[in-house]
Amino acid sequence: MALCLQNQLTVPLLTSIVAAVLGSLQIGYHTGNINAPARVIEEFFNTTWRSRHNQSIPDHSLTFLWSLSVSIKDFGALLGSLGVKGLADTFGRRNAILIVNALSVVGASLMFMSKVTASFEVLIVGRLIFGLFCGLVMSLNPLYIQGVSPTNLRGAFATLNQVSFASGILLGMVAGLETVLGTEKYWSLMLSLSLIPATLQYMSLPFCPESPRYLFINRGKEKEAEAALRRLRGNPEMVMKEMEEMREEAAHSETGVTVREFLRKRRYRQPIILVLIINLGSQLSGFNAIINYSTKMFAQSNFDEAKYLTLGVGAVNVAFTIVAFFLVERAGRRKLLLAGFLSLALCNLLMTITYSVLAIVPDIRNIQVLAIFFLISSYEVGPGPISWFIAAELFDQSARPIAMAFTSMLNWGGKFLLALLFPPLLKMCGAYVYLLFMCMALIAFTYTMFRLPETKGRTFDDIAAEFRGAEGIPLHNKTTFNTFT
Repeated sequence: MALCLQNQLTVPLLTSIVAAVLGSLQIGYHTGNINAPARVIEEFFNTTWRSRHNQSIPDHSLTFLWSLSVSIKDFGALLGSLGVKGLADTFGRRNAILIVNALSVVGASLMFMSKVTASFEVLIVGRLIFGLFCGLVMSLNPLYIQGVSPTNLRGAFATLNQVSFASGILLGMVAGLETVLGTEKYWSLMLSLSLIPATLQYMSLPFCPESPRYLFINRGKEKEAEAALRRLRGNPEMVMKEMEEMREEAAHSETGVTVREFLRKRRYRQPIILVLIINLGSQLSGFNAIINYSTKMFAQSNFDEAKYLTLGVGAVNVAFTIVAFFLVERAGRRKLLLAGFLSLALCNLLMTITYSVLAIVPDIRNIQVLAIFFLISSYEVGPGPISWFIAAELFDQSARPIAMAFTSMLNWGGKFLLALLFPPLLKMCGAYVYLLFMCMALIAFTYTMFRLPETKGRTFDDIAAEFRGAEGIPLHNKTTFNTFT
């Protein structure tokens, strides 16, 4: 096993994976860096408004502008998701990532220039443009990574996308601290630091091979696909085996599946519902509420240094994405999703209980912190990383870009809605808002248990064949689990 693994980990393969996940590092950074310096940036808004109108900005206007500044990234990502199929199929997986990286450069540059130009509108537009980048790259990355990865490492390498994203969140949290760069003098510089990984991506990814699967199945360039595989694998026997697998997949793949065909074909119906349930269960499980509002949560529980507990959230987030990296090819996708969703449901129940009795039993706040940390770990060990790439495994090559665009829309749409609705829901429902998250996690757990086949160690064509045969008859996958009932 170790020798086999060593034979597969070539320098071009590792370089390709690392170069691709530099994009998700940028996204994580701009997810984590905006909350800690909120007061400083709000003061910039106020100063800018005063210089224009000779009066302080009204509170309701400041609240609206700040909410818009934070949530506009997720809205931009939702819009960006619509372009995944066109870019991926027209320019290829690698080249599409390079093209959309320009959006990151433009967005970060505008955020940096907002202070120099004394314009909060420039900051908001910068966040919107960066959001377009988010929606595109978080779908393009799994497409490229799974296209260049060997079957038995496909899930682990796809999980590295989430490891990079979580690491970016932690870096953003640290950079945004008042003791680091979250100050009146340096906050605009702090917002521009994502230009570093963006530049590194431009320096490395052009030298990486295009996805062999895209070259062969989408473009019919068999020689180019074989040449790319030889660079990635370095093992002639593996190259011949994978070329044969791609020939089988190409024989069963259609050319140019439209959105209408994607929605109407019976073979895609079950995977679409699975992707819908898994992604909504993941995004509406409470994780994003904690990432966005953890500092306020800890402050309301009377913790003196709430921002440092938030750093603890970021550290746990990174640690358990690394755990998922090592587990996803051992335990499999299905087991990690089931364990994750069930644990998320229990954590949300515990959150409801602790918040309900916090005023009566103040010391229970320590249990609350543990519940938050456990919820983060439950999300990242399964639903978090797997929800982003499971669609790439459940669909055939021709439908995969649309499926990943659908995944991106669900993920970013869920994030946007939660960022917008969680504060009013918390006011309206109080501690019982976590019961809503618990119900979503339980729905996802139940549907995953009865409908999701294990995809670990299986070729794309093998997985697609299971759904091609799902025309009302029960099938059994390799783990002898009855997938369709």
